[in-house]
Amino acid sequence: MKLKNLFNLLIYLCFTYLLASCHGEDKYINQWPQFRGPYASGIVETNSLPDKWDVKTGENIRWETEIPGLGHSSPVIWDNKLFITTAINTSGNDSLKVGLYGNVANYKDSVIKEFRLICIDKNNGQILWNKLAHKGIPKTKRHTKASHADPTPATNGKYVTAFFGSNGLYCYTIEGELVWKKDFEKMNAGYFLTPDIEWNVSSSPVIYDNTVIVQCDILENSFLMALDVETGEIKWRVDRDEVSSYGAPTIYEYNGIKQVIVNGFKHIGAYNFDNGEEIWKMSGGGDIPVPTPVVGEGLIFIHSAHGKSSPIYAISPSAKGDITLEKDSLTNEYIQWSIKRGAGYIPTGFVYGKYYYNLVGWIGRLTCYEAKTGKQIYQEKLPETRGITASGIASNGRLYFTSEQGDVYVVKAGEHFEILGQNSLHDIVMATPAISDNTLFFRTQNSLIAVGQ
Repeated sequence: MKLKNLFNLLIYLCFTYLLASCHGEDKYINQWPQFRGPYASGIVETNSLPDKWDVKTGENIRWETEIPGLGHSSPVIWDNKLFITTAINTSGNDSLKVGLYGNVANYKDSVIKEFRLICIDKNNGQILWNKLAHKGIPKTKRHTKASHADPTPATNGKYVTAFFGSNGLYCYTIEGELVWKKDFEKMNAGYFLTPDIEWNVSSSPVIYDNTVIVQCDILENSFLMALDVETGEIKWRVDRDEVSSYGAPTIYEYNGIKQVIVNGFKHIGAYNFDNGEEIWKMSGGGDIPVPTPVVGEGLIFIHSAHGKSSPIYAISPSAKGDITLEKDSLTNEYIQWSIKRGAGYIPTGFVYGKYYYNLVGWIGRLTCYEAKTGKQIYQEKLPETRGITASGIASNGRLYFTSEQGDVYVVKAGEHFEILGQNSLHDIVMATPAISDNTLFFRTQNSLIAVGQ
């Protein structure tokens, strides 16, 4: 066996063991079942992924499939089936404004949309089924940079859920049969300082242990909810004193207790997966929290960036009660390390190996920290970036970052910053890619592209 292949195998085995031991079960580890894959880690180890590809010539392109409509949801995968959502304008094409700008205005959208869940064969790109979940005028408007299909679907290999915010939560079998649906009242997830502006809900659902978890932090009546995946029956629902936030919840099992970990502005925290009781909480985030919590090296990592704050927190999973930092403090009994400013705004950070990577997407600045201590290893800038919304992912000793203009940067993992490749998808990319069976899956504005050697 070649030394490189042996090294990759060792990385895979170590990652699999650590993730399985942390979460108490391993059925999700080699799947990509939710936003950012298993337990929102952004990682599935592979034997080989290309550093270079070319969409126009077909080099290392396995297939490309057109996806109608407008959606920023990411692909999720279980075995050979890939799922994606979209919202189709029945009167034409939707406007999308990407790039760097600070306008909070919404897109005045009052036409009928088809909200769809699509299943694709991941091996060849063939559409296996295409289901209409809902048809109608969206209950809320969207940001000019968003879509009406922002939340990523979730699956457990038997069921798949599609969440369209105010326009409903839908559960299908993986064969495409509707099992149940849940309607919601209008939920405005706009910015709390401009409440007359409407944004749609963007937090993605999670399926774990036959339960669907949905986080809806909105301008009024925020809540976290658990539903039975087979029936849609509400198991528990807890109110949250919170303004709009957009990250997905993360499930983590520690000492036999499953935690639902959530980001927030006023209420970062964790809830008991079985009954919704609060385990710990803290305040002190950015006032538009977008990133999803992640777990690695025995710590919970939560970051956000907007307004006066752009912190990163590395939190012990043994946390209890109110763990908010005292003024001017960076650590306490449960917060192992933190920084006050410098975190990324939209892309979620991730732990790969013994390092924590955080990207400030609007300037393409990547910072590498020692995950357990917070020691900064390096801070470098990706070249020629004009904004990054998609979160980074990792595999095979490589980090992948995708700009809104469709440029994918392949960065070597570890303590030394090195760009191994830069490849264009020749389309706008807002969604985080997925990994499965030595293949990268990119959702662009117009299509799905499978990249692999």
